[in-house]
Amino acid sequence: MSTPAVGAPPLRITGAALRRDDRELWAGLDLEVQPGELLAVLGPSGSGKTTLLRAILGLESLSAGRIEALGRPVHGRGNRAIGYIPQQRPLPRETALRGRDLVALGIDGHRFGFPIPRRGDRARTEALVDAVGARGFADRPVGLLSGGEQQRLRIGQALADDPRLLLCDEPLTSLDLANQQDVVALIDGHRRRTDAAVLLVTHDINPVLGAVDRILYIAGGRFTLGTPEEVLTSAVLSGLYGAPVSVLRAGGRLVVVGAPDAEESHHHHEASA
Repeated sequence: MSTPAVGAPPLRITGAALRRDDRELWAGLDLEVQPGELLAVLGPSGSGKTTLLRAILGLESLSAGRIEALGRPVHGRGNRAIGYIPQQRPLPRETALRGRDLVALGIDGHRFGFPIPRRGDRARTEALVDAVGARGFADRPVGLLSGGEQQRLRIGQALADDPRLLLCDEPLTSLDLANQQDVVALIDGHRRRTDAAVLLVTHDINPVLGAVDRILYIAGGRFTLGTPEEVLTSAVLSGLYGAPVSVLRAGGRLVVVGAPDAEESHHHHEASA
């Protein structure tokens, strides 16, 4: 595991640009994420949100610029000090792996050959199972678990090494409101206990709004960065999209109306990208 450089922010991005198929998704991104900060990344499909996370993981190359994670330049070999929670996609029903086995992959899944448990691995697995509230289904095949139960196990896997930088790619997709709240509480609890920095890609800001410190909103080849109060306004989003966009409050929720990609996303009935 890489040792974080002393005094460096968990994430520093300088002059970053991203092109795909001769189209510039965004350019000139300068960003520092501090310990204990939760930054939400919003934007329509195809704006480069997931690719940004993959670039931080060293799995994608920027068109320009530099990324330092935990004080060191990113590379393609991965960094076990960075936790990653993927999009919530149901595992096949025939997957026989038990719940606790999925969590244990975060501890020993990087080793070559058949994983031989080390002293303390089993105790660590059980502690993670308890931390994400998975004790009741830890011995069941993961393919038979609900989406919310599977996502709890993925979070346990991602937290195996107490990451100081946690990347979350649409972790709330397809979950009902109760499971969304539980997943947000687990992620937020980790960053408050460990002072980890969190980047969370989401299409709906509402479930995480109470935990978010800043928002990076990407749209139309541009981006804006600031607090939710600074970013989620009609004026700011209209400028970002280059078209009239309204941000409304309805029943305690934020609703973005009139974004050009509304037919392809949730702008017309949910808050955000």
